[in-house]
Amino acid sequence: MSFAEFGLDQAISKALADCRHTSPTAIQQKCIPAMLTGDNVFVSAPTGTGKTASYVIPLLQKYRHVAKVRGKRVRSLILVPTRELAEQVFKSVQLLGAHLDVSACLLIGGVDSEPQKRELIEGQCIVVATPGRILDLVHQRALYFEELTTLVIDEADRMLDMGFYKAIMDIIERLPMQRQNGLFSATLNESVRDLASFIIPNAKRIDIAPKGASKPAIEQWATVIDKDKKSALLAHLITTFEWQQALIFVGTKHGVAKLADQLGKRGINAETLHSGRSQASRNRVIEQFKSEQTGLLIATDIASRGIDIAKLSRVVNYDLPDDVDEYIHRIGRTGRANASGEAVTFVSRDDAKRFFAAERRIGQIIERRVIDGFVVSKDIPPSNLNYLSKHRKK
Repeated sequence: MSFAEFGLDQAISKALADCRHTSPTAIQQKCIPAMLTGDNVFVSAPTGTGKTASYVIPLLQKYRHVAKVRGKRVRSLILVPTRELAEQVFKSVQLLGAHLDVSACLLIGGVDSEPQKRELIEGQCIVVATPGRILDLVHQRALYFEELTTLVIDEADRMLDMGFYKAIMDIIERLPMQRQNGLFSATLNESVRDLASFIIPNAKRIDIAPKGASKPAIEQWATVIDKDKKSALLAHLITTFEWQQALIFVGTKHGVAKLADQLGKRGINAETLHSGRSQASRNRVIEQFKSEQTGLLIATDIASRGIDIAKLSRVVNYDLPDDVDEYIHRIGRTGRANASGEAVTFVSRDDAKRFFAAERRIGQIIERRVIDGFVVSKDIPPSNLNYLSKHRKK
């Protein structure tokens, strides 16, 4: 199948060619025609499947002939949970709309709102935003929704995990009842389903990839290690195997700073990314990491969905996440765009339940490797996905 079959504007086709998008992904094959015909969609798709373009392309096609939008009004709103993801989505809008005269702007917190207000004065066809900044601008009477015709909520699961339910409801209450809706989520749980049933009860369901499937291009392996030896092990792996690039996930921003300090004392420089840094600082760090000016980046889960790098060599789960679905999003940062990648996980005795849950989630036993010189004092039991509790009735 080719993009030509969608009947897209030549300007969009040219932008797709510029971006070297030759054929639509599975989600794009299903979502683009549905949105082009005005359907509401409820989409479940893992990271790295081309989800963003699946709704950006229909929006650009829909608004390509809109010459002017009334001041402080918007035609479509794309809501995302984090500033980093918002910037990533906005970049897609700019790239795919490069040959169109479709107005678009980015509304995020952590930066001065005055330039954003000035952009809204002109009216915008497409707005990419985080919930908090949208409500701030609404309360300041800098933004009105009576002309809005399309709402897209991306990363709905992450949005709810971050406590944005009330903010989403506050925004929806201000929107016109008659509108097209798209809700996209990497994972499905009861909260996401409830949100979808409330916003778009008659949506077309689109599910991509079998539940729990991870991308075969990612080589996953784990090593059992005592907690007090983790930083030494990481330093050993970086130096011994000459890792030039790694995105290292740590559970807390305090843990991020601590690990960066521990590596620094061993002569290894690493940048840090967490919610405590300013937006300008976070942008700088991400751009340096993308351009490979920085090889090692230690981050909290703020980066698990906000960094899109075509060829990221490896991801390290220095700390395992409490939410097993977050494991999928973390490792999804590598092995993208048909490139190979490596996902390394450190497992301490306290992590055993989370580790086994991750294996159940991906439906496979993760290879364990023993690293010379790192003998563990507290091992964990062998993995067995077929294990049945002796208390379970047969």
